[in-house]
Amino acid sequence: MQRRRFLAQSLASTAALAAPAVWAQGAPKPTPIKFTLDFRVTGQTSPFFLAQQRGHYAAEGLDVSIDVGSGSVASITRIVSGAYQMGLGDISSLIEFQAANGGTPAVQAVYQYYNRAPFAIIGRKDRGVTSDFKSLQGKKVAAAAVESTRRAWPMVARQLRVGEDFFQWSTTDFSARDNVMVRGDVDAATYFHDSAVSLFARMKPEELSVLKYTDAGVNLYGNAILASNAMITQNPAAVSAFLRATNRAIQESFADPVAAIAATKVREPILNEAVELERWRITREYVAAADTRGHGLGDVLKRTLEQQVDEVSEVFKLKMRPSVEGIFHRGFLPSLDARTIKA
Repeated sequence: MQRRRFLAQSLASTAALAAPAVWAQGAPKPTPIKFTLDFRVTGQTSPFFLAQQRGHYAAEGLDVSIDVGSGSVASITRIVSGAYQMGLGDISSLIEFQAANGGTPAVQAVYQYYNRAPFAIIGRKDRGVTSDFKSLQGKKVAAAAVESTRRAWPMVARQLRVGEDFFQWSTTDFSARDNVMVRGDVDAATYFHDSAVSLFARMKPEELSVLKYTDAGVNLYGNAILASNAMITQNPAAVSAFLRATNRAIQESFADPVAAIAATKVREPILNEAVELERWRITREYVAAADTRGHGLGDVLKRTLEQQVDEVSEVFKLKMRPSVEGIFHRGFLPSLDARTIKA
């Protein structure tokens, strides 16, 4: 009798332990998404890490891994190669890529992260660089070999009506750019405005002049969230889910930047919180630029994007002009209410 009772209790206990395992096996597996940043882990992209830490991606049924990038141009080729399904990449570079590769777009923008490109040239005042772009004439300007700010310069030069030899380029690795500026090896350097926070930490901001491309009348959309054609066509629900979770985290980053930077430091503990908070403050100005007050975060104005396509096509003498619809796919954006800035 005792043996029978013991067996019954054992079977009941085994069934109780097995129940959660059976439930877990029946639940749908999270959709894996490999996401490439445009560059290093910094406050510029803190919303992605906040979404990851707070479980926003997991709540949408996604298993998102985030890797560092090697430039916003390289993100496009990473996605096209199939190594990544989504990432941050430059819109102007995407226009060039699609012009060179006809047919069905291999990659499209699905959410405009930088409503305005944070492109800037930052110069040393003691070298005669002022807030006027004309002060760059004859100067030595550092830039990486392939990076968005350098590639977009011809559009500024066209606006200013200056020649290609207006100043001298000094090809410098990203990691050495601050050093050559501090040492005085060059007179100025290209930056994403928010990336220059590392320079501001080593040189007094009042010693530097920030020349924003937008101040020259060049209004360009910057890095956007990109998705591969395979992801768009085979798993559109996952694209929408990723954007919902990310958009939610962007709103939360506006409301509580300290939490956003804390989440980023979990991934990169070496980061300086004060520096990254200042970096995010500058980033926010470009993410939530004037246009977003009308159409919300993540969207674009068709006419502005058309002008960018025209500008890039003319400056780089592209053989064909990609359609706006081929560049930017609006079908996955979260609702306007969710994208309306609340903080």
